[in-house]
Amino acid sequence: MKSELLEKYIDVYLAYVKYLDDVIAQPAAKYKLSFEQYLILRDVAQRETLTLTDIVDERNVTRAAISRQIKMLLKRNYIYQEPDIKDRRRMLLHLTPDGKEAERIISRKVRDRFNGWIDIFGSEKAEDILRFIQDFGEVVHQENLDQESKK
Repeated sequence: MKSELLEKYIDVYLAYVKYLDDVIAQPAAKYKLSFEQYLILRDVAQRETLTLTDIVDERNVTRAAISRQIKMLLKRNYIYQEPDIKDRRRMLLHLTPDGKEAERIISRKVRDRFNGWIDIFGSEKAEDILRFIQDFGEVVHQENLDQESKK
């Protein structure tokens, strides 16, 4: 029974879940942005004081990985950096006008598509799915921590 369930989970992942990335990837592609780059733009848009280190800490990823994404955003003129007045060593991230426009349009398209799903499935079912994914994620995260501590 459990092995059949595993196979069904894998099939669903391969057939459907991976397409959730497309919800953001499609509108972001027009701006030559990856999913990760869009998420950084979104974070910068939502916060007054955000640094590369903040993103690294919050996402639990390497500094090099975020640095590469930020370099591309700088190169494409979607963000700029400015020293923090209180601590000149800290570089704050800000959106350029192009970055604001890209973030606003991509976010609107993603929201519209997501809202369409809510209209189809209803808020209650969407919240149930979200709760399950959160519970699942917490269990997997804890298992990973437990395995790391055993090494």
